[in-house]
Amino acid sequence: MKLLRVGPAGAERPALLDESGVLRDLSAVVGDIDGALLGDGAALGRVREAAGSAGGLPALEPAGLRVGPPVAGIGKVVCIGLNYHDHARETGGAVPEEPILFMKAPDTVVGAYDDVLVPRGSRKTDWEVELAVVIGRTARYLSSDEEASAAVAGYAVSHDVSERAFQLERGGQWDKGKNCETFNPLGPWLVTSDEVADPQALGLRLWVNGELKQDGTTAEQIFPVAEVVRYLSQFMTLRPGDVINTGTPAGVAMGAPEPKPYLRAGDVVELEIDGLGRQRQELRDA
Repeated sequence: MKLLRVGPAGAERPALLDESGVLRDLSAVVGDIDGALLGDGAALGRVREAAGSAGGLPALEPAGLRVGPPVAGIGKVVCIGLNYHDHARETGGAVPEEPILFMKAPDTVVGAYDDVLVPRGSRKTDWEVELAVVIGRTARYLSSDEEASAAVAGYAVSHDVSERAFQLERGGQWDKGKNCETFNPLGPWLVTSDEVADPQALGLRLWVNGELKQDGTTAEQIFPVAEVVRYLSQFMTLRPGDVINTGTPAGVAMGAPEPKPYLRAGDVVELEIDGLGRQRQELRDA
């Protein structure tokens, strides 16, 4: 299923994109698409039943309808840094022996087509297309990749926007460059895990002003999805609705030759992952 949330910010309603590409209103079936839904097998079953007879759900006219983040009430956004072999090579970083972790505040998450704000004082706002993993059951101290895969509710496109000067030149605190307002567009959809045959075989692409900048594959991940979920569960409890950003492939501005083409107000970024949809954001000054 392709689950999404549509409407004004803070007043989104649940919807699904049916197999024929028609947007359907789920409001009569569930209250929202959130951790409570994703962790409730019976409620998800009702959504699946409704999706199977999508003609019985009211159609929504997508023209002019904002698409919000596909998950509401996110508890935490956990991110994996330097998780692609080609990205490590382009930045000159050593391949990590264990996953590098940092956090993004849930309030950085916006819709797939919302504007991205260039922070005040920014000199190095950068782009990063990433595969997002959304958790569907409480996970702690998982012992196998099989258990980890079973804890995944679905996948989405994530844009891990980063301000590199804040991240690397302002005291060594990555969080400073990762938590600026609007720095995590997510969606447009949450694609349930049963529709993603192999999360390690997905192409990721990103364009800036129409120019292809990133063209990678999750096969390049140093730590695959299941390993990341299992690993994280040793250090924190993962709960339904939590989001994991799993890293970015080569092609970011930080890895480009001088002068590095960092983002400025007026730029347009588009990104996509096979089967998970496409995002588009315009950059404007905060």
